[in-house]
Amino acid sequence: MTKLRSTLERYVNMRQGLGCKFHRQAQRFADFVSFMEKRKAITITTKLAVKWATLPPDRTASWRLRLAAVRGFARHVASLNPKTEVPPPGILPPLKRPKPYVYSNAEIDALLAAALALPPADGLRRWTYHCFFGLLAVTGLRLSEAVGLQRDDVDLEAGVLTVRQSKFGKSRLVPLHLTACAALRSYSERRDAHLASRCGSHFFVAQSGGGLPQPSIRRIFMQLSREIGLRRPGDRTGPRIHDFRHRFAIRTLVDWYRK
Repeated sequence: MTKLRSTLERYVNMRQGLGCKFHRQAQRFADFVSFMEKRKAITITTKLAVKWATLPPDRTASWRLRLAAVRGFARHVASLNPKTEVPPPGILPPLKRPKPYVYSNAEIDALLAAALALPPADGLRRWTYHCFFGLLAVTGLRLSEAVGLQRDDVDLEAGVLTVRQSKFGKSRLVPLHLTACAALRSYSERRDAHLASRCGSHFFVAQSGGGLPQPSIRRIFMQLSREIGLRRPGDRTGPRIHDFRHRFAIRTLVDWYRK
């Protein structure tokens, strides 16, 4: 084990001992240390840190996050090795965040109608995506939160969703409108009739059972958004699934104002 790797282990243990989960950061640091070891480098330099942070070259959105992670680790290492260089902020181009898109009611209706036309005609798939995207639109849930919903998290009698261990490890209750409860109840009945004992614990399930894979959800969303004209074939930018959350927030604020 190299000295840098043993320093990394102590650093990760220290941060986790202070109460930080630090799982994703630890993976990034381990990748960085492997990068250093392949080059037989024993001292962190700004040049090496930037070279690692800008890999892969087509993932510019993550460059600043990767460099920020190295910066924190380098500050720690600098107290042990004065030759360590701490990469200064501002040396990478600023992150260009996607412009939020606010869906209209007509666009939401068109998307949900297109989901109901998904094949097979006698399958569960079309109802799954119809209700899944509809729930995102009326609750503002994050994609991962909706995917992670378990059957016990959906209380349709009380009209409440329980979102567990979401961003920053927080959980919360999400109220449902009566119409949303009716739609989810109808879906759960179709799901149970279609899959019987193969349903599993997830509320939203794939055609043959088990939870919905996020790559499949994104692929279906892209397909449907092209069908209804939200984006042109081949477009790599345009309305996103996360924009359901933006729409919900804006609509909620406007409704509060009007009331």
